[in-house]
Amino acid sequence: MSLRRFCPAILFLFFLLPNSAFGKSNDPEDFVDIKRVDRTIAVDLRYAGSNNVAHQPLYPPGTPALVRANVAQRLVIAQEYLKKKGYGLKIWDAYRPQATQEKLWQVTHNRSYVSDPKEGRGSMHIRGAAVDATLVDAAGRDVPMPTDFDSFTPAALLEYKGRDPIVRENLKLLQKAMAHAGFYGLRTEWWHFTAPDWNQYPPVPDLKFESSSRAQSRDPVARRKFFFGVLRLRSASLRMAGTVV
Repeated sequence: MSLRRFCPAILFLFFLLPNSAFGKSNDPEDFVDIKRVDRTIAVDLRYAGSNNVAHQPLYPPGTPALVRANVAQRLVIAQEYLKKKGYGLKIWDAYRPQATQEKLWQVTHNRSYVSDPKEGRGSMHIRGAAVDATLVDAAGRDVPMPTDFDSFTPAALLEYKGRDPIVRENLKLLQKAMAHAGFYGLRTEWWHFTAPDWNQYPPVPDLKFESSSRAQSRDPVARRKFFFGVLRLRSASLRMAGTVV
């Protein structure tokens, strides 16, 4: 094929690609990769390593930080707010599968921090409507906060009771940024933030994903979604299930 014919073909494929391939989506219920929406947002998924309450990886290697498209746009708003003040977001957790929630419940059995996956509304993480986040400076370095992630102690309360003025100001800035974007917090975990429209998103117990540089399906729609190594997302089940905050 000549270059003259090849270029228009590439442009044609480009316009066929779904917006979600680039971290954007016209459907607010789509799941998107936070890093594809805003690369300036730092991501350190604690459940992908051993630095968490379970002391072991609960996510497979390469797990992306996924949230609903509308939630991602709220994070962009919070990030812009923080960047103007010389800070930024770091995401510790985003979408969380039901299986991981069940493992966390087995480890903690403490409803003040981890809800029983078989009771109540279930986790906002399973809906893709919540994130666990902290603050970093302009260089991406962690700044002093009340506690580390998964510190299920009174020191992790949303309302800081300590005496360190720097920690107090850092937490206040994070809370202002997230509130500016419409998020609200959780009384027992200063790092947890939920989107106000969480009830619009049903729980997704098992969201399948994989990274690939080529299509692995004969479905032409799936091929477009894999083009340029995008994430293929599909819900194995959209049934209503127990959820947690």
